[in-house]
Amino acid sequence: MGIREFLFGTGAPRLHVALDEGDGHPVILLHGIASSSVTYDMVVPLLRGNYRVISIDLLGFGKSPAPTTATYTLEEHVDAVSRTIRALKISGRATLVGHSLGSLIAARFAAQNPSLLSHLILVSPPIYLPGNTVLDPLERFQMEAYRKLQNYMRTNRTFTEAAARAASLLVPMKGGLEVTEKNWRAISLSLENCIEQQTAMTDLAQVKIPVDAIWGTRDPFMAPAGLRILERMRGVASTKVDGADHVIREKFAEELARLVDNPSPPTTPIRVVKGRA
Repeated sequence: MGIREFLFGTGAPRLHVALDEGDGHPVILLHGIASSSVTYDMVVPLLRGNYRVISIDLLGFGKSPAPTTATYTLEEHVDAVSRTIRALKISGRATLVGHSLGSLIAARFAAQNPSLLSHLILVSPPIYLPGNTVLDPLERFQMEAYRKLQNYMRTNRTFTEAAARAASLLVPMKGGLEVTEKNWRAISLSLENCIEQQTAMTDLAQVKIPVDAIWGTRDPFMAPAGLRILERMRGVASTKVDGADHVIREKFAEELARLVDNPSPPTTPIRVVKGRA
Protein backbone atom coordinates (compact mmCIF):
# COMPACT_ATOMS: atom_id res chain seq x y z
CA MET A 1 0.00 0.00 0.00
CA GLY A 2 1.39 3.38 -1.03
CA ILE A 3 1.38 6.51 1.14
CA ARG A 4 -1.45 8.02 -0.91
CA GLU A 5 -3.66 4.98 -0.38
CA PHE A 6 -2.70 4.85 3.32
CA LEU A 7 -3.67 8.48 3.88
CA PHE A 8 -6.65 8.87 1.61
CA GLY A 9 -8.09 5.41 1.11
CA THR A 10 -8.07 3.13 -1.90
CA GLY A 11 -6.72 5.70 -4.35
CA ALA A 12 -7.77 5.89 -7.99
CA PRO A 13 -10.48 3.44 -9.02
CA ARG A 14 -10.09 0.87 -11.76
CA LEU A 15 -11.94 1.97 -14.87
CA HIS A 16 -14.28 -0.06 -17.05
CA VAL A 17 -12.44 -1.75 -19.91
CA ALA A 18 -15.10 -1.81 -22.60
CA LEU A 19 -12.96 -3.72 -25.09
CA ASP A 20 -9.80 -5.80 -24.92
CA GLU A 21 -9.53 -7.86 -28.09
CA GLY A 22 -6.95 -9.06 -30.59
CA ASP A 23 -3.26 -9.81 -30.51
CA GLY A 24 -0.14 -7.90 -31.38
CA HIS A 25 1.01 -4.41 -30.56
CA PRO A 26 -1.33 -2.87 -27.92
CA VAL A 27 -3.39 0.18 -28.85
CA ILE A 28 -5.20 1.94 -25.98
CA LEU A 29 -8.16 4.20 -26.77
CA LEU A 30 -9.38 7.04 -24.50
CA HIS A 31 -12.60 8.85 -25.44
CA GLY A 32 -13.66 12.46 -24.94
CA ILE A 33 -16.04 14.35 -22.69
CA ALA A 34 -19.76 13.43 -22.57
CA SER A 35 -19.01 10.20 -24.37
CA SER A 36 -17.67 6.69 -23.81
CA SER A 37 -15.72 3.98 -25.60
CA VAL A 38 -18.32 4.02 -28.41
CA THR A 39 -16.38 7.04 -29.71
CA TYR A 40 -14.14 4.55 -31.51
CA ASP A 41 -16.84 2.31 -32.99
CA MET A 42 -15.63 3.07 -36.52
CA VAL A 43 -11.95 2.70 -35.61
CA VAL A 44 -11.96 -0.64 -33.78
CA PRO A 45 -12.89 -2.78 -36.82
CA LEU A 46 -9.91 -1.31 -38.68
CA LEU A 47 -7.48 -2.27 -35.90
CA ARG A 48 -8.63 -5.47 -34.20
CA GLY A 49 -7.20 -7.78 -36.87
CA ASN A 50 -3.62 -6.61 -36.31
CA TYR A 51 -3.49 -5.20 -32.78
CA ARG A 52 -4.53 -5.78 -29.21
CA VAL A 53 -7.20 -3.08 -29.03
CA ILE A 54 -8.10 -1.77 -25.57
CA SER A 55 -10.88 0.78 -25.12
CA ILE A 56 -11.42 2.35 -21.70
CA ASP A 57 -14.30 4.40 -20.29
CA LEU A 58 -12.91 7.44 -18.48
CA LEU A 59 -13.64 8.24 -14.84
CA GLY A 60 -17.30 9.21 -14.47
CA PHE A 61 -18.25 8.19 -18.02
CA GLY A 62 -19.70 5.11 -19.66
CA LYS A 63 -19.65 2.18 -17.26
CA SER A 64 -16.71 3.44 -15.22
CA PRO A 65 -17.02 4.44 -11.54
CA ALA A 66 -18.17 7.97 -10.69
CA PRO A 67 -16.99 8.43 -7.09
CA THR A 68 -18.89 11.04 -5.10
CA THR A 69 -15.56 12.36 -3.81
CA ALA A 70 -14.03 12.80 -7.26
CA THR A 71 -13.26 16.33 -8.42
CA TYR A 72 -12.25 15.21 -11.93
CA THR A 73 -8.93 16.95 -12.07
CA LEU A 74 -6.44 15.93 -14.72
CA GLU A 75 -4.45 14.17 -12.01
CA GLU A 76 -7.46 12.06 -10.97
CA HIS A 77 -8.22 11.09 -14.56
CA VAL A 78 -4.60 10.16 -15.22
CA ASP A 79 -4.29 8.20 -11.96
CA ALA A 80 -7.38 6.15 -12.84
CA VAL A 81 -6.15 5.51 -16.38
CA SER A 82 -2.71 4.56 -15.04
CA ARG A 83 -4.10 2.10 -12.51
CA THR A 84 -6.29 0.51 -15.17
CA ILE A 85 -3.53 0.19 -17.78
CA ARG A 86 -1.08 -1.29 -15.30
CA ALA A 87 -3.68 -3.84 -14.19
CA LEU A 88 -3.97 -5.05 -17.80
CA LYS A 89 -0.37 -6.31 -17.68
CA ILE A 90 0.39 -5.15 -21.20
CA SER A 91 3.49 -6.65 -22.77
CA GLY A 92 5.76 -4.11 -24.45
CA ARG A 93 5.15 -0.46 -25.18
CA ALA A 94 1.71 0.63 -26.35
CA THR A 95 0.23 3.22 -28.68
CA LEU A 96 -2.02 5.59 -26.72
CA VAL A 97 -4.85 7.36 -28.55
CA GLY A 98 -6.87 10.13 -26.90
CA HIS A 99 -9.87 11.99 -28.34
CA SER A 100 -10.74 15.52 -27.16
CA LEU A 101 -10.64 15.44 -23.33
CA GLY A 102 -8.96 12.06 -23.69
CA SER A 103 -6.13 13.69 -25.66
CA LEU A 104 -5.32 15.99 -22.71
CA ILE A 105 -5.33 13.01 -20.35
CA ALA A 106 -3.20 11.01 -22.79
CA ALA A 107 -0.64 13.82 -23.06
CA ARG A 108 -0.15 13.96 -19.29
CA PHE A 109 0.00 10.15 -19.04
CA ALA A 110 2.63 10.03 -21.81
CA ALA A 111 4.73 12.69 -20.09
CA GLN A 112 4.64 10.74 -16.82
CA ASN A 113 5.06 7.21 -18.22
CA PRO A 114 7.63 7.30 -21.04
CA SER A 115 8.59 3.63 -20.58
CA LEU A 116 5.03 2.37 -21.20
CA LEU A 117 4.38 3.95 -24.59
CA SER A 118 5.87 3.98 -28.09
CA HIS A 119 3.50 6.40 -29.83
CA LEU A 120 0.97 9.05 -28.80
CA ILE A 121 -1.94 10.12 -31.01
CA LEU A 122 -3.97 13.22 -30.13
CA VAL A 123 -7.37 13.24 -31.85
CA SER A 124 -9.23 16.57 -32.03
CA PRO A 125 -7.21 18.06 -29.16
CA PRO A 126 -8.91 21.14 -27.62
CA ILE A 127 -5.80 23.28 -27.16
CA TYR A 128 -6.83 26.51 -25.41
CA LEU A 129 -4.35 29.15 -24.29
CA PRO A 130 -4.71 32.07 -21.88
CA GLY A 131 -6.07 34.99 -23.91
CA ASN A 132 -3.30 37.34 -22.83
CA THR A 133 -0.72 35.04 -24.46
CA VAL A 134 -2.31 35.35 -27.93
CA LEU A 135 -0.97 38.31 -29.93
CA ASP A 136 -3.45 38.49 -32.80
CA PRO A 137 -6.57 40.43 -31.65
CA LEU A 138 -9.00 38.23 -33.62
CA GLU A 139 -7.43 35.01 -32.35
CA ARG A 140 -7.38 36.43 -28.81
CA PHE A 141 -11.11 37.11 -29.14
CA GLN A 142 -11.67 33.57 -30.45
CA MET A 143 -9.72 32.04 -27.57
CA GLU A 144 -11.68 33.97 -24.99
CA ALA A 145 -14.90 32.95 -26.73
CA TYR A 146 -13.97 29.27 -26.43
CA ARG A 147 -13.28 29.70 -22.73
CA LYS A 148 -16.54 31.56 -22.15
CA LEU A 149 -18.45 28.85 -24.02
CA GLN A 150 -16.88 26.12 -21.88
CA ASN A 151 -17.75 28.08 -18.74
CA TYR A 152 -21.32 28.64 -19.90
CA MET A 153 -21.78 24.96 -20.74
CA ARG A 154 -20.64 23.75 -17.33
CA THR A 155 -22.72 26.27 -15.40
CA ASN A 156 -25.92 25.89 -17.43
CA ARG A 157 -26.95 22.25 -17.37
CA THR A 158 -30.32 22.79 -19.10
CA PHE A 159 -28.64 24.46 -22.09
CA THR A 160 -25.93 21.80 -22.30
CA GLU A 161 -28.41 18.91 -22.10
CA ALA A 162 -30.55 20.45 -24.85
CA ALA A 163 -27.53 21.12 -27.07
CA ALA A 164 -26.26 17.58 -26.55
CA ARG A 165 -29.65 16.06 -27.45
CA ALA A 166 -29.69 18.04 -30.69
CA ALA A 167 -26.08 17.28 -31.57
CA SER A 168 -26.44 13.57 -30.76
CA LEU A 169 -28.84 13.23 -33.71
CA LEU A 170 -25.85 13.88 -35.98
CA VAL A 171 -23.51 11.41 -34.25
CA PRO A 172 -23.44 8.02 -36.02
CA MET A 173 -22.67 5.90 -32.94
CA LYS A 174 -25.37 5.31 -30.31
CA GLY A 175 -24.42 6.98 -27.04
CA GLY A 176 -21.60 8.89 -28.71
CA LEU A 177 -22.74 12.13 -27.05
CA GLU A 178 -24.70 12.03 -23.81
CA VAL A 179 -25.34 14.55 -21.05
CA THR A 180 -27.27 12.88 -18.24
CA GLU A 181 -27.79 13.14 -14.51
CA LYS A 182 -25.28 10.30 -14.11
CA ASN A 183 -22.39 11.96 -15.94
CA TRP A 184 -23.18 15.66 -15.41
CA ARG A 185 -20.82 16.10 -12.47
CA ALA A 186 -18.00 14.46 -14.42
CA ILE A 187 -18.73 16.69 -17.41
CA SER A 188 -18.91 19.99 -15.53
CA LEU A 189 -15.84 19.38 -13.36
CA SER A 190 -13.77 17.93 -16.23
CA LEU A 191 -14.59 20.99 -18.30
CA GLU A 192 -13.39 23.25 -15.51
CA ASN A 193 -10.40 21.30 -14.21
CA CYS A 194 -9.05 19.67 -17.37
CA ILE A 195 -10.10 21.73 -20.39
CA GLU A 196 -10.42 25.29 -19.10
CA GLN A 197 -7.41 24.95 -16.76
CA GLN A 198 -5.39 22.71 -19.03
CA THR A 199 -1.64 22.11 -19.12
CA ALA A 200 -1.50 20.37 -22.50
CA MET A 201 1.38 22.34 -24.00
CA THR A 202 3.70 21.92 -21.01
CA ASP A 203 2.76 18.23 -20.80
CA LEU A 204 3.53 17.69 -24.49
CA ALA A 205 6.86 19.47 -24.14
CA GLN A 206 7.91 16.64 -21.79
CA VAL A 207 6.78 13.76 -24.03
CA LYS A 208 9.74 11.86 -25.43
CA ILE A 209 7.97 9.57 -27.93
CA PRO A 210 6.61 10.34 -31.43
CA VAL A 211 3.37 12.33 -31.33
CA ASP A 212 0.75 12.54 -34.06
CA ALA A 213 -2.05 15.10 -33.86
CA ILE A 214 -5.08 14.72 -36.12
CA TRP A 215 -8.19 16.86 -36.42
CA GLY A 216 -10.93 17.86 -38.86
CA THR A 217 -10.91 21.13 -40.75
CA ARG A 218 -14.56 21.71 -39.75
CA ASP A 219 -14.16 20.96 -36.08
CA PRO A 220 -15.84 23.81 -34.16
CA PHE A 221 -13.85 23.09 -30.99
CA MET A 222 -10.40 23.66 -32.51
CA ALA A 223 -8.81 27.01 -31.63
CA PRO A 224 -6.53 28.27 -34.45
CA ALA A 225 -3.95 29.87 -32.14
CA GLY A 226 -3.57 26.72 -30.06
CA LEU A 227 -3.31 24.50 -33.11
CA ARG A 228 -0.65 26.71 -34.70
CA ILE A 229 1.59 26.27 -31.66
CA LEU A 230 0.89 22.52 -31.59
CA GLU A 231 1.85 22.22 -35.27
CA ARG A 232 5.23 23.77 -34.55
CA MET A 233 6.11 21.77 -31.47
CA ARG A 234 9.19 19.58 -31.61
CA GLY A 235 8.29 15.93 -32.07
CA VAL A 236 4.67 16.56 -33.13
CA ALA A 237 3.39 15.73 -36.63
CA SER A 238 -0.01 17.08 -37.70
CA THR A 239 -2.72 15.72 -40.00
CA LYS A 240 -5.84 17.64 -40.99
CA VAL A 241 -8.81 15.70 -42.36
CA ASP A 242 -10.58 17.91 -44.87
CA GLY A 243 -14.29 18.31 -44.15
CA ALA A 244 -14.24 16.32 -40.90
CA ASP A 245 -15.73 17.62 -37.66
CA HIS A 246 -15.19 16.63 -34.03
CA VAL A 247 -16.73 13.16 -34.38
CA ILE A 248 -14.67 10.19 -35.62
CA ARG A 249 -16.61 9.28 -38.74
CA GLU A 250 -15.61 6.88 -41.51
CA LYS A 251 -12.92 8.90 -43.31
CA PHE A 252 -11.54 10.20 -40.03
CA ALA A 253 -11.39 6.62 -38.70
CA GLU A 254 -9.43 5.50 -41.76
CA GLU A 255 -6.85 8.24 -41.30
CA LEU A 256 -6.55 7.51 -37.59
CA ALA A 257 -5.98 3.81 -38.30
CA ARG A 258 -3.33 4.80 -40.84
CA LEU A 259 -1.47 6.75 -38.17
CA VAL A 260 -1.58 3.73 -35.84
CA ASP A 261 -0.07 1.64 -38.64
CA ASN A 262 2.49 4.26 -39.67
CA PRO A 263 3.50 6.84 -37.05
CA SER A 264 4.61 10.08 -38.69
CA PRO A 265 8.23 11.18 -38.41
CA PRO A 266 8.35 14.27 -36.16
CA THR A 267 9.51 16.47 -39.06
CA THR A 268 6.64 15.51 -41.39
CA PRO A 269 4.95 18.56 -42.97
CA ILE A 270 1.30 19.12 -42.09
CA ARG A 271 -0.92 16.77 -44.13
CA VAL A 272 -4.37 17.76 -45.35
CA VAL A 273 -6.41 14.69 -46.28
CA LYS A 274 -8.96 15.37 -48.99
CA GLY A 275 -12.30 13.65 -49.35
CA ARG A 276 -15.43 12.96 -47.38
CA ALA A 277 -15.40 13.11 -43.59
